[in-house]
Amino acid sequence: MSQLTHINAAGEAHMVDVSAKAETAREARAEAFVTMHPDTLAMIVEGRHHKGDVFATARIAGIQAAKRTWELIPLCHPLLLSKVEVHLEAQPAENRVRIESVCRLSGKTGVEMEALTAASVAALTIYDMCKAVQKDMVIGPVRLLAKSGGKSGDFRAVQDD
Repeated sequence: MSQLTHINAAGEAHMVDVSAKAETAREARAEAFVTMHPDTLAMIVEGRHHKGDVFATARIAGIQAAKRTWELIPLCHPLLLSKVEVHLEAQPAENRVRIESVCRLSGKTGVEMEALTAASVAALTIYDMCKAVQKDMVIGPVRLLAKSGGKSGDFRAVQDD
């Protein structure tokens, strides 16, 4: 494992200086899951939720969260994202919703945290909208699926079978 980049010689947390890095195309994908009762999932899918379209609201929340990651995670850089997508898929066989986010830019630092934040906040939004119906929904796992670009190269998570 390489040295931690956000810790200086004195052991203090600091923001990494990326000014000397080359701009490269970067992309990251992340996923999150929200597991719930079948009735709760059916209510979402059938559009019967009294607060409105749960998936549309979660999608917008995830996109907004990706754009504001630098305000939420202390050592993240503000980034000029060129693409943010949030896909939501009902998985009735598992009584859950799968969320996948994609973030892309041409820049000096990666977008992994933006993708993870988008997926996480979309999941939290589903919980928020449905908590009146079910309080014991479970969020997780949340993980990075893939990233490309930058000095550290490409990464792809091992897929579960």
